[in-house]
Amino acid sequence: MNGRDLVRAVKEIGTERGRRAWRSALRHRRADAVGLPRRGPERARVPGLLTGTEPTPGGGLLRFARSELLVRVAAGGVVFWSWDGAGATPSYAVVGDGPEPDPRAVLEPDTGGGWRVVSERVTVAVSRHGAVEVRTPGGVVLRRELPPRWWEPVGAERAERGESGEGGEGRGGGGGAGAEARWAVRAEVPADARFFGLGGRAAGPRLRDGAYRLWNTDPKGGFGPGDDPLYITMPVQMVVSDAGTHLVFHDNPWEGRVVLREGAEGAGSGPDRPGTCELRMDGGPLRCWVLVGTPARILQGWSALTGSPAVPPAWALGYQHARWGFGSAEEVRRVVSGYRARGLALAAVHLDIDHYDQHRVFTVDGERFPDLPGLARELREQGVRLVSIVDPAVKVGDPVHTAGRAVGPAGAFVRDARGEEVRGEVWPGECAYPDFTDPAVRAWWGGLYEERLAQGFSGVWHDMNEPVSFAPFGDPTLPRSARHAMDGAGGDHRAAHNVYALGMARAGWEGLVRLRPTERPFLFSRSGWAGMQRYGGTWSGDVETGWEGLRASLALVLGLGLCGVPYSGPDVGGFGGSPSPELYLRWLQLGAYLPLFRTHSAIWAGRREPWEFGPEVERHAGALLAERERLRPYFLTLAQLARRTGAPYVRPLWWGAPEDRALRDCEDAFLLGDALLVAPVLEPGADRRAVRLPRGRWYDTATGTAYEGPGQILLDAPPGRIPVLARAGSVLPVRGPAGDGVALEAWAPARGRTGGGVLIRDTGPGFDPGEVERYTVRWAGDAVVVEDEDGGRVGGVVVRGDGGGRGSGGGGADAGGAVGADGAVGADGAVGAGAAGAAGGAVGAGGGDVVARTDAAGALGYGPDSVDGVGPL
Repeated sequence: MNGRDLVRAVKEIGTERGRRAWRSALRHRRADAVGLPRRGPERARVPGLLTGTEPTPGGGLLRFARSELLVRVAAGGVVFWSWDGAGATPSYAVVGDGPEPDPRAVLEPDTGGGWRVVSERVTVAVSRHGAVEVRTPGGVVLRRELPPRWWEPVGAERAERGESGEGGEGRGGGGGAGAEARWAVRAEVPADARFFGLGGRAAGPRLRDGAYRLWNTDPKGGFGPGDDPLYITMPVQMVVSDAGTHLVFHDNPWEGRVVLREGAEGAGSGPDRPGTCELRMDGGPLRCWVLVGTPARILQGWSALTGSPAVPPAWALGYQHARWGFGSAEEVRRVVSGYRARGLALAAVHLDIDHYDQHRVFTVDGERFPDLPGLARELREQGVRLVSIVDPAVKVGDPVHTAGRAVGPAGAFVRDARGEEVRGEVWPGECAYPDFTDPAVRAWWGGLYEERLAQGFSGVWHDMNEPVSFAPFGDPTLPRSARHAMDGAGGDHRAAHNVYALGMARAGWEGLVRLRPTERPFLFSRSGWAGMQRYGGTWSGDVETGWEGLRASLALVLGLGLCGVPYSGPDVGGFGGSPSPELYLRWLQLGAYLPLFRTHSAIWAGRREPWEFGPEVERHAGALLAERERLRPYFLTLAQLARRTGAPYVRPLWWGAPEDRALRDCEDAFLLGDALLVAPVLEPGADRRAVRLPRGRWYDTATGTAYEGPGQILLDAPPGRIPVLARAGSVLPVRGPAGDGVALEAWAPARGRTGGGVLIRDTGPGFDPGEVERYTVRWAGDAVVVEDEDGGRVGGVVVRGDGGGRGSGGGGADAGGAVGADGAVGADGAVGAGAAGAAGGAVGAGGGDVVARTDAAGALGYGPDSVDGVGPL
């Protein structure tokens, strides 16, 4: 307990809720003292020497003196290995039974007495002591995982290999209630490697040297870059180096700790110091997935492994307003009418816990919201949806609690080791917690969303689902000894905690699909785990109001996207406090280009309506919201592409060129799809900022000036806008000039180059994926033309960057000399030095979702890492 927590704990004694929280925390501590096995003396174990091998489909089984290792390469080059008989399933992250083994992968002897599994895309080598190396087909080592070490309780009989033991999934997939073996692995990566991922981390997106805890946690108030862990932790890393890129996932939901240390390249002839990653887990299986390739190929494989991201409804890609403390239906009407009167676009309003009757889930305060369905219909007629908060904690004695106790033989709620319901303190008071690792409970809970739909809500957001139990000291969650069904395997909260919110999201998603099978649900969750993208997205949680919170917002979205969760966004303006007009506007400018665009604030915080910050901010906000609406078809296309390919909407600058070290270290800008580069202002008082460009030609969308990358440029960033650049040769779907329909906007490629893009139209509220429309942009004489897949010219396209802004069929000159990244001007749009063969219309270079790609000769192709090269759409 730090000083801040101590002060809070003392203060809480003086309130009734605080006293209840003290009693709840003491009960949890006593429950663990009784129900949690104590760790006595432990014995360390390592695999020992290799004693034999046995070929298996896709790889082989390697037996060591004190352990055994299964190595398998699946179709597509996905690598799986596990120790002590742990299987790939059951798993809360992996869908189905996982990918099929690659029949062409073979187990063969390696040098030094080791063995290797050789496949087309990857080689896995195992030393005679149990070190595992992942190599490229050319033999370059991407990752070397040293032999693991276990610490097992002395006297506890270890389960035979291949058996689950007392913990059910303790060796095969989840966790048990017994004294589990702790384990640790240490991996080495190239000296130049950079680490990304591990879920939602405020201190990112590049993860520096330090320790990162794997335990979903409510940070108790506003957080900034120095706070860790947060609401979503995942043992998922993307490692980027000159040698190549790989993603590693240790499929184990137990509490753990990751210690990262970046490497250093030797000066002169000195040796390199490799980067290291040490993972320590308190129990559970030791099993690992590794995917290699370009970032686009890796996330496509990750999506196939853990599930395709859900596509939000089209309206959920617009601007949304939330507040804890609306207070009444009249206040909601007042805020909505304020947006409407000022011509400010608004897609949804979110109601927080204050709309409940005494904070009880699935209720409505009838005095403050006397006709909630009527309010929802009224707002729907104005194009505004209502979204409801849903918390997992159920007030003891509430009708929902009574109904839950009748679910199954033991009821719906988590119990302790003695069979008693686990109680915690949350907003309604004393609460019980549904066990979302039980299929019957998930089905029951999903049915409760019928009440939300009847109230007129169009979507839900899950909160407090780490899960949280207010505590003045200790861990603000359930006792670690609390018992869970674990889908039949049985286990305790040590194994269930990190997947609790994932189970809640699944319950809500499946319930909404059953209740309204013709509509895509809108659901996002504060907490989650690997695979949560199947059921929606997430948001930042209670990010602090300040410039540090603004920077953390971008880090969270980028990091989560690299972990396979593409739909996320922050509380614009921060959750607590009152942002200055400058901070609010800069945050709004960032949020306008992120997938989830939502303001949200605490009941004690300042207002977040744009007009509350003065007429200048209101004017700039109006332009921002209009631009977001204009780009809505592009966001919808990115959402559909994410479902097909796993590619996040928001990507780091190195997405298409991970070998570019300068881009790997750039953390203050991002790509929105393949077409746009967004450089938010993250510092107070700035009116200019440096922008690092990937290779190719980029147009400043505000001025039309063309710049050549790679390199760095300095752009104006006045209060009213941030630098946004468009890739030359890109085709963007935008809202039509009349405010409806879809139009195309093309950015001229460099002379002699081509480009292109895709459009996926909104087919309605259902699950129809829509057709992919592919377009090519090229020069035809002095005009830039856009053609469809059949070669027919597309009319009505606004072409920008050609000096005239004419339609695609009209004449126009080239941009007349692009500005190089170093400030030099090339003649007649010539490519600057260092960009030859990759300039202008190199759309999707290195693997992206804009289909058209040009090679050095300027021929249009559809590469294996572009959107249509990775499988059927």
